[in-house]
Amino acid sequence: MNILTKIIKEDMKPALGVTEPGAIAFSVAKAKSYIAGEIKSVEVRLNSGIYKNAFTCGIPNSNEVGNTFAAALGVVAGKAEKGLESLEDVTAEDNVKAQKLIDDGKIKVELSKITSDIIIESEVKTERESCLVRIEGTHINIVKIVLNGETIFEKEIESKKEDSQEVELHKFGVKEVLDYINSVDISEIDFVMSAHKMNMELFQEGLKNERTTFVKQLLKMNGDKIYSDSSLNTAQLLCNGAIEARVLGLNKPAMSITGSGAHGIITTLPLFAETKVKGLSDEKLIRATMLSYLICTYIKEYSGRLSAFCGCGIAGGTGVACGLGYLRGATLEEITNIINNMASGITGMICDGGNQGCTMKGIVAVDAAYRAVEMAMNNTYIFNVHGINGITPEKTMMNMGKIASPGMIETEKVIVDIFKEK
Repeated sequence: MNILTKIIKEDMKPALGVTEPGAIAFSVAKAKSYIAGEIKSVEVRLNSGIYKNAFTCGIPNSNEVGNTFAAALGVVAGKAEKGLESLEDVTAEDNVKAQKLIDDGKIKVELSKITSDIIIESEVKTERESCLVRIEGTHINIVKIVLNGETIFEKEIESKKEDSQEVELHKFGVKEVLDYINSVDISEIDFVMSAHKMNMELFQEGLKNERTTFVKQLLKMNGDKIYSDSSLNTAQLLCNGAIEARVLGLNKPAMSITGSGAHGIITTLPLFAETKVKGLSDEKLIRATMLSYLICTYIKEYSGRLSAFCGCGIAGGTGVACGLGYLRGATLEEITNIINNMASGITGMICDGGNQGCTMKGIVAVDAAYRAVEMAMNNTYIFNVHGINGITPEKTMMNMGKIASPGMIETEKVIVDIFKEK
């Protein structure tokens, strides 16, 4: 198996609701699984990215939002063995129990550090026992478990980014990635069709659910059709209908990439729309999806998984723009120009958490992607000399990532401070 295939195959994971509440619930549920008895307290410490992303985010099987309720549900009903889908079986009664824990002052969530690196530390105590679970690096990567004061599990965090497998991607240029996309056996990468299937099921859930609003308006703007003659309007409907369903916490998973369901949605469903509207082959869609995933991941590995810029719009949007270009027969030069157009046009978009605003950001990003492709493929693009564009597409993507980390660390702090004031 090609290393590029392996990177994506290992990274694609189903996620129910926005990833951060799921990760919080998972960590608390894992800690609770080691101890028995009535809950005395739950203390959760989060890095700024997790804290921010889950702050007003919808939770699966609940009408509530946010860090504290995710932690409460995790201890009441979370199933750690289900990973990011740990809240899949939550009931109305569980919601009542979770609210009581909060009302009784037994759930405490704190911000621990301003950083784009993922850190979740959850400690659950009963009258006689306690367990602490620490997660770092990725959303369910447990690095330490302390049971009743004794460390029963611990592993080292890779200290150097270049040691991680995903940064193997940075050893490849866009030319090499495109060569791989064009030559890899289709049977090696056809697993990505499962992402389209899962994300479309999430869209359908959003379309029929009474809580959604944006998807109904987007349907109206598409002539009250799921698939119209407009690829752009269809892409807006499918992609952002699914994103709205996700941030509201509706009970269907998204297929995540780089630890984010929204990234997974935006890197796939506009391509699905383009393919359906224009009658393209599944093989073309599969190859375009792999390119979209790889470009998105390339940028995210520079920016960090959670930062103050909108990775969904910027990294995911640039990925899907390149995928759209591929579906339309873009050359290496045109793919480079698509990246330049996206870097110059959308890089400043902030992330203010996983919330309904993600839908609007997705609308902006999909529009930007379509226009970047159309411009680039008509020889209209931002030259390398301008702005953050680099001399190569690889350098441009690195610069995009650096804008987020270290560039927007202070922005992250300001956003979190605004949340606290609310």
